Amino acid sequence: MSFYFFKQRPKPAPELVTSIRDSLLALDTKTVVEVKALEKALEEVEKNFVAMRQMLSGDGEAEPNTDSVSQFTVEVCKEDVIGLFVHKLPFLGWEARKDLVHCWSILLRQMVDSTYCCVDYIENHLELLDFLVVCYDNKEIALNCGSMLRECIKFPTLAKYILDSTSSELFFKYVELPNFDVASDAFATFRDLLTKHQTAVSEFLTAHYEEFFELYEKLLTSANYVTRRQSLKLLSEFLLEPPSTHIMKRYIVEVRYLKVMMTLLMDSSKNIKISAFHIFKVFVANPNKPREIVIILAKNHERLLELLHDLSVGKGTDDEQFEEEKDLVIKEIERISRIPNVAC
Repeated sequence: MSFYFFKQRPKPAPELVTSIRDSLLALDTKTVVEVKALEKALEEVEKNFVAMRQMLSGDGEAEPNTDSVSQFTVEVCKEDVIGLFVHKLPFLGWEARKDLVHCWSILLRQMVDSTYCCVDYIENHLELLDFLVVCYDNKEIALNCGSMLRECIKFPTLAKYILDSTSSELFFKYVELPNFDVASDAFATFRDLLTKHQTAVSEFLTAHYEEFFELYEKLLTSANYVTRRQSLKLLSEFLLEPPSTHIMKRYIVEVRYLKVMMTLLMDSSKNIKISAFHIFKVFVANPNKPREIVIILAKNHERLLELLHDLSVGKGTDDEQFEEEKDLVIKEIERISRIPNVAC
């Protein structure tokens, strides 16, 4: 006999939201003290999250019902369950967190009456973003929070808030955490923050230029190879984009940052040398180089020419362009070195 007839009927969206809310609220500080009560509460949460996942993405046999998904999305916002998802995350088990991350991405993308309901909710409860950022300090949930943050960063208003908040400074610490997985995840989030919305990033860098690049210099000169390499690559990604042209022009007239790139050109890693070259070449190619920059290039021309002649990307499609750019940089440094009394 088929067991199909005994299959439990899914709860309607409002009822499921109520069950989720109640089970999450049961994970309060009083309940946590009682082990049995906590285990029961966690079981209820996990059961509800499985039901939520099936409602939002189907059960393998049937596609999700569009009306139910829309109704569920509206209800989780109306009942403040979105906030509970974030604040109760540290109490959840591994499976529940996995289901929540999966559902979070679906919920944020849901439009009801031409509105991203969950995004609107977060815009009115921006402290949730700060909470997710500081969760990188908790290695048990750091990767879950990172996934949820990156979903939020896809939306310009949420990304702009994180950029402008003091929370953004924490990434300079998180990308160098001793736990490699957490540090790598934090860097992935940091990259999205600085590359997904170029106009917002440009505005942020304009307003916080000094503080940001002073902190960023520490990443570029980190003792950690992975940090140096990732930071250098990321710098190219957001600094050399058209909306940040005015930031780049400001950056390439500063002697301190030229010296950082020259030091990186001497790194033992070929990958770092090549990445450094792509930023160094902008300093050299700048037609409006300040005298201080010209003097540094002239004084160090022999060592720089030696480094550049030894530098190559190897065989590949980018090899020809790289060699052309390198030749132009070499010629410009040679020209500078011949300028009479340039170091005076």
